[in-house]
Amino acid sequence: MTEGIADVAAPASGAGTVGDIEDRGGHGEAVRTEARVPVVAGFARWPVQGSPKAEGKALRRRVPRSAHAAFTADAGRPDAVAAVRASNRGRLPELTPIRVGRMAATPFAFLRGSAGLMAHDLARTPTTGIGAQLCGDAHACNFGLYGDARGGLVIDLNDFDETVHGPWEWDLKRLVASLVLAGREAGCDEDSCRRAAQDAAGAYRRTMRLLARMPVLDAWSAIADERLVSHADAHDLAGTLERVSAKARSNTSGRFAARSTERTEDGGRSFVDAPPVLRRVPDAEAAAVALSLEEYLTTLPEDRRPLLARYAVHDVAFRVVGTGSVGTRSYVVLLLDHRGEPLVLQVKEARPSALVPHLAAAGFPVPQVTHEGRRVVLGQKRMQVVSDILLGWTTIDGRDFQVRQFRNRKGSVDPAALPAGQIDDYGRMTGALLARAHAHSADPRLIAGYCGKNEQLDEALAAFAVAYADRTEADHAQLVAAVRAGRIAAEPGV
Repeated sequence: MTEGIADVAAPASGAGTVGDIEDRGGHGEAVRTEARVPVVAGFARWPVQGSPKAEGKALRRRVPRSAHAAFTADAGRPDAVAAVRASNRGRLPELTPIRVGRMAATPFAFLRGSAGLMAHDLARTPTTGIGAQLCGDAHACNFGLYGDARGGLVIDLNDFDETVHGPWEWDLKRLVASLVLAGREAGCDEDSCRRAAQDAAGAYRRTMRLLARMPVLDAWSAIADERLVSHADAHDLAGTLERVSAKARSNTSGRFAARSTERTEDGGRSFVDAPPVLRRVPDAEAAAVALSLEEYLTTLPEDRRPLLARYAVHDVAFRVVGTGSVGTRSYVVLLLDHRGEPLVLQVKEARPSALVPHLAAAGFPVPQVTHEGRRVVLGQKRMQVVSDILLGWTTIDGRDFQVRQFRNRKGSVDPAALPAGQIDDYGRMTGALLARAHAHSADPRLIAGYCGKNEQLDEALAAFAVAYADRTEADHAQLVAAVRAGRIAAEPGV
């Protein structure tokens, strides 16, 4: 498998330096001098050996870029209802009807809840063998704004429940298929939907080429801010992003606490029931969640711990989360500082990635995961330039959880509500973001070499996106029919 990572193996026995450097003396004779420092494991070699760009380009002979257009459901593919039932295993049974109801709302919503089914399909499509840290669920709704440590806003991927090392193509194919479905839901014509998918693939390709040409540190630290809109030629989206940014700035712990808590006799605050989305939990359950924060603190960098030491834990509630995670255990923990100002943490169950059972079929190793929350947190940090400073993990009653700030000035664009003139802009912006995220773990020169200069890959992925959107619409119709026939319970509108 081609990984595209610089050869960092330790030198063979007896070869403890970078290599002899040849110089010429005054009479033309070769003078060989030994390098001052040895080859250091974990670093690249010098002089530079080989060409990742050429290596990526050579992969086209084995996997032509046009091959990515193909999609045909295999005979062993589970039907939509069986796939949903399988993904509901281990979730809280009283909440799974909410999940099914959300998935049954639209084909795009079905895609959002069926990462495992799509992974089954993607494992049977062509891949180059180039590995990257994947979001694992890079659909068009999983990009958004969030706050950095200094109060600024960053736009990036923002959901990593399924993150794992795997084929870079899987994230991109999920993104382009989701754009077609979002466009159809928004009422865009087929040309606009296909163009959004093709533009996303094109922006991914061009951004990867740009990153491959940049100094490594500049490429690594490329911040997703207003300059991204210009780079992605997403100017028509600027007004929408400004409105989303204004809303995100007020989406804070303080605002959530003001709406969801009430004063207690001791001057603190406690959560107020708002079923089915928010509910108080029994004392024993609340205590278990609160005590798990002791383990969480050990997963944070030491410089973060004095910050949290200035907050007191006041209350715990259960809160239902988004479509893909409905039915998993998720809590909000209310912290107050000495002034009574709130900070809310989310303690969210981390289940095994839905992609893991399908990695071997694509020729990728199955990871050995010691803690699913740790997997999510490290995967997120590997893909984002700026991450939540309070990311960590913990364990409650033998289950793995991730911990993060809740309502950290988060905001998002609903791609299914965009006008036809903006869906392609949104596609270009998200394609550029995905490329930047992949370039943290895969050599951009290698992927850029494969993607190339022309639009052959873009056109192939657009064709795949349309074909997979058609398949998802058929899956959604199966689920809706099963709900109407009473074969699977659904609670719509929650």
